Amino acid sequence: MRLLRFEQDGRPGIAMQVDDGWRACKVDEAWFAPDIGALAALSGEGRARVFEELHTGAPVDIGAVSYLPPCGQPGKIICLGLNYRDHAQEFDFKPPSYPTLFARFASSLIGHEQPLIRPRISTDFDYEGELAVILGRGGRHIPEAQALSHVFGYSVFNDGSIRDYQLRTPQWTIGKNFDGTGAFGPFVVTADEVPPGATGLTLETRLNGEVMQHASTDDMIFGVAQTIALISEAITLSAGDVIVMGTPSGVGYARKPPVYMKPGDVCEVEIGRIGLLRNVVREES
Repeated sequence: MRLLRFEQDGRPGIAMQVDDGWRACKVDEAWFAPDIGALAALSGEGRARVFEELHTGAPVDIGAVSYLPPCGQPGKIICLGLNYRDHAQEFDFKPPSYPTLFARFASSLIGHEQPLIRPRISTDFDYEGELAVILGRGGRHIPEAQALSHVFGYSVFNDGSIRDYQLRTPQWTIGKNFDGTGAFGPFVVTADEVPPGATGLTLETRLNGEVMQHASTDDMIFGVAQTIALISEAITLSAGDVIVMGTPSGVGYARKPPVYMKPGDVCEVEIGRIGLLRNVVREES
């Protein structure tokens, strides 16, 4: 199942791909879930009702809507750093033996075709194409063998990073949370649509059409199931939470000379069987 969150005529909604295109329901429908994270948190019966409503909803032209981040207000956005060996090496770090975790905040999120905002105080604006995981069930001390049953679906993320701010301190929070830097979407595909743990999928990032990152999700150091299990040793995870799984090598910071995104650039992140996320870079006003 393929879903997206959008806004049309000032009304947000959720759309589902069906045989004859896309069908949608909007915020004033009685069943409405505010975003796909909230939909993921429903019981099996609740989800089935929503999917049925969507299946018979009004047709929608997704080329004529504004895309919203699939999950607008996740309870938690937990990101992995250095989760591809070649990316750790290009930063002159040893591959981690335990996940390098940091948090993103919902205030940084934008949707597909919304502008990535380069802040006025920095020109070191880097791209990071990543796999996003949306949880459909939470818990604490989740066994790795059961962890994938907690996944609702997968999406695409661009973890836009302000490198000079990120690297000012050992903690990366500030450089990863500038407003308008976390592109997310457009689609969420349910877990049954891809291999378990979204393994074996091609991830590619393109800047103005030039391939900058190209890897397989098989190259992740910590896979989806192991990551969920390890995080839940410490933190109670909740349905609707988002886990962003790290980026492969090829980031702009590591290139000689560095290649950073500038106003007018087009950045695309594509993950096979999930979708293409596209954003144009704009200078902060």
